Amino acid sequence: MTKDKIIKILESVTDPEIPVVTISDLGILQNAEIDVATGKVKVFISPTYNGCPAMDMITVQIKSALQEQGYDNVEVITLLEPAWTTDWITEEGRKKLMDYGISPPSQRSSDTSFLSGIAPVVQCPQCKSTHTEMISRVGSTACKAVYKCKDCLEPFDYFKCH
Repeated sequence: MTKDKIIKILESVTDPEIPVVTISDLGILQNAEIDVATGKVKVFISPTYNGCPAMDMITVQIKSALQEQGYDNVEVITLLEPAWTTDWITEEGRKKLMDYGISPPSQRSSDTSFLSGIAPVVQCPQCKSTHTEMISRVGSTACKAVYKCKDCLEPFDYFKCH
């Protein structure tokens, strides 16, 4: 039992709301530890935001993935500090989001466009145009907004910066 083997297993766990990205791609997976004396595996994850309903399912998926590989003594620990940020999404994760039809965060860290009134430049995942507009600040989940491309006229989700 090694930490590298545990991490490798965990890198296959997908987000239940966006099944093309893994918890590693999103930066949710923070660390794993093994208590050699007890054999307990501790997995540390950070929610994309406080109260994210997907975290319960992610915990179940983590335990299931490890149990399938023979690790029965598993504890999943949710870390609230430091707070998760979209900066933790990997380049591979950003590409997977775009390919899936969700525009990844266009900026780093917190999006303050609501304060400045200047909307972020958001690329359409369909035609790659940046000639887009926000339709709704609230999308299918709390971490997404709804945009529409002014060129291809297709609506799409945008993974909000935070």
